[in-house]
Amino acid sequence: MDHKKAAQDILKDLGPDNIVAAAHCATRLRLVIKDEKQIDQKALDTNDAVKGTFRVNGQYQIIIGPGDVDKVYAHLIEMTGLKEVTPDDLKKVSSDDKKTNPLMALVKVLSDIFVPLIPALVAGGLLMALNNVLTSGGLFGPQSLVQMYPGIKGFAEMINTFASAPFAFLPILLGFSATRRFGGNAYLGATMGMIMVMPALVNGYAVSEALATGKMTYWNIFGWHIAQAGYQGQVLPVLVVAFILAVVEKWLHKHMPATLDFIFTPMISIIFVAFITFAFVGPILRIVGDGLTNGIVTAYDASGAVGSTIFGLVYSPIVITGLHQSFPAIETQLLSNIAKTGGDFFFPIASMANAAQGAACLAVFFLTKNAKEKGLATSAGLSALLGITEPAIFGVNLKRRFPFFAGMIGSAVGCLIVGLFGIRSSALGAAGLIGFISIPVKFYAPFFMGLALSIVVAFSGTFIWGKRNMEADEEDPDATDTVTADTVNDSVIAAPVAGQLVSLKSVNDQVFSSEMMGKGAAIIPSDETIKSPVTGVITVAYPTKHAYGITAEDGAEVLIHLGIDTVKLNGEHFTSNVKQGDHVNVSDQLGTMDLKAIKDAGYDPTVMIVVTNTATYASVNRIQGEQVKACDPVVALTKQTATAPVAANI
Repeated sequence: MDHKKAAQDILKDLGPDNIVAAAHCATRLRLVIKDEKQIDQKALDTNDAVKGTFRVNGQYQIIIGPGDVDKVYAHLIEMTGLKEVTPDDLKKVSSDDKKTNPLMALVKVLSDIFVPLIPALVAGGLLMALNNVLTSGGLFGPQSLVQMYPGIKGFAEMINTFASAPFAFLPILLGFSATRRFGGNAYLGATMGMIMVMPALVNGYAVSEALATGKMTYWNIFGWHIAQAGYQGQVLPVLVVAFILAVVEKWLHKHMPATLDFIFTPMISIIFVAFITFAFVGPILRIVGDGLTNGIVTAYDASGAVGSTIFGLVYSPIVITGLHQSFPAIETQLLSNIAKTGGDFFFPIASMANAAQGAACLAVFFLTKNAKEKGLATSAGLSALLGITEPAIFGVNLKRRFPFFAGMIGSAVGCLIVGLFGIRSSALGAAGLIGFISIPVKFYAPFFMGLALSIVVAFSGTFIWGKRNMEADEEDPDATDTVTADTVNDSVIAAPVAGQLVSLKSVNDQVFSSEMMGKGAAIIPSDETIKSPVTGVITVAYPTKHAYGITAEDGAEVLIHLGIDTVKLNGEHFTSNVKQGDHVNVSDQLGTMDLKAIKDAGYDPTVMIVVTNTATYASVNRIQGEQVKACDPVVALTKQTATAPVAANI
């Protein structure tokens, strides 16, 4: 490959001055692009140096291949004048991309603010649910537990006090989290939250009544009357006040003399923002916030069962977009004013959707014979039933497609019950099978009915469709790509590590699973020692120690990639015993990988063995088997003959 020409062609196809930042890993260029409309995708697709392209996490990635990508990258950096960065640095650049969709940018802001608060809100919600269990009649008999056992009345009152705290003082939590997100001093944000819920103010839940009955108290400032209204149960006013506080504080830090900044910036920030909060911002945004909440509740109530069914149908696709991250802001408002809203209708809908996707995922367990997919379907399916649905959706259901759609249908059926019976939750919690603890006792029967229908419809739909359309997969999803160990072949590639042998197509990295880099196999490692799978020369030994390229004596070009996306570890948890140009024999130690540390860091340690010059062989097949030892044969190679077809590199 002419690396300089490849870089020139790629740069031309990407568009002039269109690269914000660039990094590379063992196989691909990772780029942040200014305007993807400038990219000549057709030209890149026909470029011999480019094995494929895709977009992920704000990055445009171009697959070049081991041994070549670093050289192309070097020329690209030289031609553009860009600074070399690591993949981890690039991630920060891509996440700060200013061209982010405004709606998704808003969702991210809300997510950043509310996600840290979820443990406190869930704790309060579940305590509220426990209080409901203690004080609601009809659960254990006509009387509540408190009535049946008066001795626990004090305990129930304690639980109610504990449960109310996160919601009664929500502005303090919000003020802290939001101000920190907007770049201000989080403790000043918490101070503003305290000011907004001071006991001396009229309680936020009683403001409307106080205004209507003339019992509102006011501050009289030169004849200007400012209501002493609290903001308990309010979300929108606190978010805007936190933003204003952060802006004011940062402006003062910039313009205040250093000798005065530490003393006077906090005081001026608080007195100015607090004044405009009670005089202007708070009253206006209280009206806006109440209007939005009432509008959402009215729209949902007006749509009835039809609205809940449609919402249930599209809830899982919403999860894919990430828009569901904004829901806690709405749910918090609904629960903070539960007397008017009746509770949170998002929670029971999420419970139906999560249970349905979990059931569809578990159906895949009974359909597939692929060991790795079975394991993933079990853990991800159970996780979804308990409220964490992303592993099931992204790891199993979307890959097969039909389980995802079956889950959507099951969710819609369950949410029809939600709408018919008007089910709402009185607390936050785990949206799934155990979500009943956040549901009032009077809704238990229809809630369980909805869950049962969601699970049955999703599971049976997935299973029936799969039985009719997955015949080829029942033995092994890639059975045609495997051979037995005694099959006649020209050469074999050994296992670089002990572990469970799986299909390359099953790994959670589309570059490898799509076989764009070439065919081969993958191993879920059980050992930490990495050995050479062939006799040959080390052509690639990356400083990050997570990948090796070896050219075997018989001409096979083998890539060993340790883990998925582990380039971001920058060599941490890996050791290497070889360098480029070294000659190695089968079973020579290349290095090690710390499996526990890699997993604890959040990375998949699966080892990929890829024949990057697959196209030069008549066939490249994974040898059948499950558990392998290091140096056991795992990939069989058959050379081309005059009549043998070239293996498709798809």
